[in-house]
Amino acid sequence: MNIIEQTLSNIKIMTCLTMLTLLAACGNKQNNSTTTTAEPVGPEFSADSAFNFCQQQCDFGPRIMNSEAHEQCAQWIAAKFREYGMEVTEQKAVLKGYDGTKLNSTNIIASYQPQAKKRILLCAHWDSRPWADNDPDEANWKTPVLAANDGASGVGVMLEIARLISTQDSTNTSQASSLNAQLGIDFICFDAEDWGTPQWSDSQEDSGDTWALGAQYWAASHHKGHKPQYGILLDMVGGQGATFYREGFSKRYANDIVNRVWQAAAAIGKSSYFPQEDGGYITDDHVPVNRLAGVPCIDIVPHYPDCEQSSFGPTWHTVNDDMQHLDRNTLKAVGQTIVQMLWSEQNNTPEK
Repeated sequence: MNIIEQTLSNIKIMTCLTMLTLLAACGNKQNNSTTTTAEPVGPEFSADSAFNFCQQQCDFGPRIMNSEAHEQCAQWIAAKFREYGMEVTEQKAVLKGYDGTKLNSTNIIASYQPQAKKRILLCAHWDSRPWADNDPDEANWKTPVLAANDGASGVGVMLEIARLISTQDSTNTSQASSLNAQLGIDFICFDAEDWGTPQWSDSQEDSGDTWALGAQYWAASHHKGHKPQYGILLDMVGGQGATFYREGFSKRYANDIVNRVWQAAAAIGKSSYFPQEDGGYITDDHVPVNRLAGVPCIDIVPHYPDCEQSSFGPTWHTVNDDMQHLDRNTLKAVGQTIVQMLWSEQNNTPEK
């Protein structure tokens, strides 16, 4: 992804002695003692299960476009959603990269209760950055990124949500643990998000159109069926020391959904992960979902205000975006917040 109006030119690249030193500078202590009058609802989100889904994606290696690992992982993701009872569509397209490369892209669309008129969209990208172009070591700038956080984490959270839905009929003991029977959910794993113009490229212009190619394609063509009332994008939702500020385009297009998500986090005692503070404007998959598909969509994306390496955190687009730098606590905070949103969903219609 790429930052708009809060550009990467303001970010200093520094050499780290160790990643632990960097994480100490970028991280922040989590305090989940927030009190709220709202009641937690829904099943327990398993951070261990989500972490395992991330590991299984990374076991294929970097899922860069046109690679064998990319194709194998696509098949695995689709199979997992089918295992959990979802109706899966694989939206294939040949897209054009910033440098003219033809990219064999697959958006994986998994639908729960596809006949339901009331729908919510959950989405994340699943491809890996082909180049660690923000790594402190210039020698790594053309090395593929494993993308444990920037790719696998969002899909891992969605797969755990799908697993919980698949088991709800046998585990429901109260109304608070039941999904709205009229609710449909579309899980979309967007492809070709991270082929955006690298920092080392001779191309000096990057309007943002070279990013989020799979989301652009989906939004322009839109899959058949009922239009989601709103969407939530999960991007880099497993990083150590992560906090999620209110992203600019999210507030512009879907401020009521931003408020509801941050309230959901407060209801489960996770306000320290979701502070009532604003971040920058981020070019990400939610932008075409808003602008082209007309679905109000927010971005849950980390913001590290004190991190010199990147405001996205110390491992962003580096070779250190690996399983060692994922945090189950972050996955839990985000995943349980999404559970709170879905399981408290009634018949209200979001404001446009």
